[in-house]
Amino acid sequence: MSAGEHSTFAALAHRNFRLLWAGQFLSLVGTWMQSAAVLWHIATLVPQSDRALALGLVGLVKVVPIVVFALIGGVLADALDRRRLMFWMQCLMAGSAAAQAMITWQGLDSVWPIYALTALNSAAAAFEGPARQSLIPNLVPRATLSNAINLNTMAFQLAAVSGPAIAGLSLSTLGPAGIYAINAASFLAAIAAVLALRDLPPRPPGETAGLNPAAAMEGLRFVFGSPLIRSTMLVDFFATFFSSAMALLPIFTQDILHQGSVAYGWLYSAPALGAALSSLILVRVERHIVRRGRTLLIAVAAYGVATVAFGLAGSFWPMFLCLALTGAADTVSMVLRNVMRQLATPDHLRGRMTSVNMIFFLGGPQLGELEAGLLAHGLGARASVVIGGVCSLITTAAIARATPELRRYRRE
Repeated sequence: MSAGEHSTFAALAHRNFRLLWAGQFLSLVGTWMQSAAVLWHIATLVPQSDRALALGLVGLVKVVPIVVFALIGGVLADALDRRRLMFWMQCLMAGSAAAQAMITWQGLDSVWPIYALTALNSAAAAFEGPARQSLIPNLVPRATLSNAINLNTMAFQLAAVSGPAIAGLSLSTLGPAGIYAINAASFLAAIAAVLALRDLPPRPPGETAGLNPAAAMEGLRFVFGSPLIRSTMLVDFFATFFSSAMALLPIFTQDILHQGSVAYGWLYSAPALGAALSSLILVRVERHIVRRGRTLLIAVAAYGVATVAFGLAGSFWPMFLCLALTGAADTVSMVLRNVMRQLATPDHLRGRMTSVNMIFFLGGPQLGELEAGLLAHGLGARASVVIGGVCSLITTAAIARATPELRRYRRE
């Protein structure tokens, strides 16, 4: 292995990966700006007594399209030109954000158009995500794959820091419509990057999926037949399902801290700030982590503990610190899970494996937002978060106990 393959930014030496990384980062900043603006926008449109339930429904309208379309998206990613699929889905997401900006500018007094366009965007992501993630191993050598995954995680988290912070600072001047328009424009960077990719390696003959239910079933059999891959998805799903506090941030900001959109923007970006700092460290030390299964489980447990602490905190800075710790712990878990899965999956199954993972990875936090909203509606926001954190710890311990392959997993 060359010295270059050990460098912190080794994957960025490869042109195609560098282009995709930069384009996706700019697009993700806009996406995170819109995610924060949607919750704040909905909180301003509904009565205070209905706010928890209305915010929880955002998670439901995001997750239903993923559950319905992700498996189909995985089959298409393994059967069709992945770059072309990414292009058309990014165009659809750009159009969805532009439509949301226009109807908001014209005056909006109902939350249902927001829910509908959020669902459309989520459906497009169910097709785009498997294509993009299964393409990455073809952009870098195998020895650099873990670095590429780490850099992708870093881009995701840096965007998740800057996007909500910019949204929080801009909501009072641009309003939600301005944020939605910026997101629509940001997709142009991702579209340009996809169009600029070249010299992609051809797929070996016979290694493309058929467009039929049998291809989807093959992907499901592969995922659920592998204890390691299955357990990494389950531990992620239950941790984020029970520990989803983000949907309740408008309530914590407005009703507990009695602050406005700027404080909300910083709290929303706190997990990503912790994640970005964690990524900067992890990108240098990840290759030295030998007992990866054990490290992953410790990180998920830390995520649950930090969630409980957030629910118990009573002022801005302790809440900010707890949310930052959730982000840092989740990043360690995310990178290790992704590396394990990509290395254990053949290329012709990567799209379908990624699509199944999307159901767990995105379904957990989105369904968790609904669960958190329903529980907060009945017991209050603090109780919802604390109970969720405790349940996250219990389920993580149960999965670890039931899956020795995960506990014993070591670096190749």
